[in-house]
Amino acid sequence: MADTAAEDATEAWQDPVLLRTLKVTELPAAAEQLRRFVLESVTRSGGHLAAGLGVVELTVALHYVFDTPRDALVWDIGHQAYPHKVLTGRGPRLATIRQRHGLSGFLSREESPYDTFGAGHSSTSISAALGMAIAYAQQGLPQHAVAVIGDGALQAGMAYEALNHAGALKANLLVVLNDNDMSISRSVGALVDSLQRVRKSAASEAPAQTLFEHLGFRYLGPVDGHDLPALVGALSAAKASSGPRLLHVVTRKGRGHAPAEANPIGFHAIAPPSAAKSSAGGEVSYSQIFGDWMCEEAAHNARLVAITPAMCEGSALVRFAREFPARYFDAGIAEQHSVTLAAGLACRGMRPLVAIYSTFLQRAYDQLIHDVCIQKLPVVFALDRAGVVGPDGATHNGAFDLSFLRCIPGLTVMVPADGAELRNMLHSAVHLSGPVAIRYPRTATQALAQEQQVQMLPIGQAQLCRTGQRAALLCFGPLLPAAMKAAEALDATVVNMRFLKPLDVAMVLRMARRHELLVTLEDNTLAGGAGSAVGECLWEHGARTRVLQLGLPDRFLPHGSRDQILSEAGLDADGIQNAVRTRLEQLLPARSSPSHSRANAAHHGAEPMRPSDA
Repeated sequence: MADTAAEDATEAWQDPVLLRTLKVTELPAAAEQLRRFVLESVTRSGGHLAAGLGVVELTVALHYVFDTPRDALVWDIGHQAYPHKVLTGRGPRLATIRQRHGLSGFLSREESPYDTFGAGHSSTSISAALGMAIAYAQQGLPQHAVAVIGDGALQAGMAYEALNHAGALKANLLVVLNDNDMSISRSVGALVDSLQRVRKSAASEAPAQTLFEHLGFRYLGPVDGHDLPALVGALSAAKASSGPRLLHVVTRKGRGHAPAEANPIGFHAIAPPSAAKSSAGGEVSYSQIFGDWMCEEAAHNARLVAITPAMCEGSALVRFAREFPARYFDAGIAEQHSVTLAAGLACRGMRPLVAIYSTFLQRAYDQLIHDVCIQKLPVVFALDRAGVVGPDGATHNGAFDLSFLRCIPGLTVMVPADGAELRNMLHSAVHLSGPVAIRYPRTATQALAQEQQVQMLPIGQAQLCRTGQRAALLCFGPLLPAAMKAAEALDATVVNMRFLKPLDVAMVLRMARRHELLVTLEDNTLAGGAGSAVGECLWEHGARTRVLQLGLPDRFLPHGSRDQILSEAGLDADGIQNAVRTRLEQLLPARSSPSHSRANAAHHGAEPMRPSDA
């Protein structure tokens, strides 16, 4: 059956033009074929599942009614776009989704003309579609612009900014609200209650006026998002009208797959069967170590509160939310609000900890600077998914945080090398009087021994891990195991830097005096990151030691496994070893000259390196 379903979908749904030759009465059966194909493919390959299953009928109806890609269909985020990918000719490649050189898990303009706007972060669709609607009007073109946004994404302030603007402009824009009472987690906030009242009110003779009508939109619906004839009729009516319109479509996340309907959070994204194995060697995720520490700390620190912008499961706060519900705040998809909410809590004596993905903190950069750091407020930012995240690709890689954090005055920036160090840094951070950012990756680390106690770390002090010759590897964060392995082959010194800010200047200068080459290692873009900080330190103190900076290249990194992307960037043990060996070989001619030998001895110091020097 799987082969038959795949053949039907990939041959009969290569192009929406073929879809539009069907009768409306044929669409429900075709939608079920599409649903089976997506379910069977994603079950084998892994990927986002429940969101896509919930919009199969809506996807079919949109491509049936609108002349895509001539009409612009703008999906929000992209978790739900797998059926859209199949319907636009990408069914044969769906099995490669989120894999290196495979399909993106989100929307990509480079991948297909049907992906009219790239997306991976939420709440951008209305703004983008409004821009396209204005462009059509400016050029005198009759095309339609349609934004598809979920009730979870509608919580973000950016969505309301776009609604406010579109309503004032009287733009020819259709917003399709996919109301499934979910984002990744359950939707939260007053908007959820408001939409429920709208659904109930619509059945009465005098439905209540909606917020959207107050913003200048014509409200249409609600419509059953799994009734294809009703959807086609509603979309056709919306298409025939003009001005700002909002069509309210009610769907069920995970539709058509009983396990996903019963557990839409668990089936939001699934791993392929090959990945369904227990962690090796007693490993646990950094996220889980963070979540466990939060509960331990909250048990004796009544001022500790947790804030997350709709990432309870991803940030491992499920247990905390259950055990300390009065001190847990899911702000919804509202990063800016989350940060300033934390600032307000800190102003009145609480110790807020914002659990946020590195890539999502980019959305609240102004609030980080203006509301937290300028006021020197003791807010701790736990930056999950820092560095390379892997399958989610460019939109989710935390590749820039070291660069955009280290330039902020008064912000302490910590980079743990393992789970034990993360725990100690969290403990240290809540005892500091100013703002702190701790960034850690989406990967596994060694599980902690039950008797292992947390320790206060001396702020700004690095750790000497290995003593060697010629080269010193200064490692910022989780690349330390790769650095240690490379150092064994090179007989190099290794330092776990621990802190990007304040930088351990004494350690940097000590390494510079005693080595020919300093090598900085970071899973962050090289531009303005940890390597730049070391270089600036050496320049400021007049040190002439050569520096090799190893980190992420100056481009947006593709999707693939974390190990694949790090290897391609030369940040695995072999890559580090080869880069350092090559640079040391380049230094040999100058090193062999008598004048350089005398100058080098004077510059680097003649005494051997000892662990006690740390």
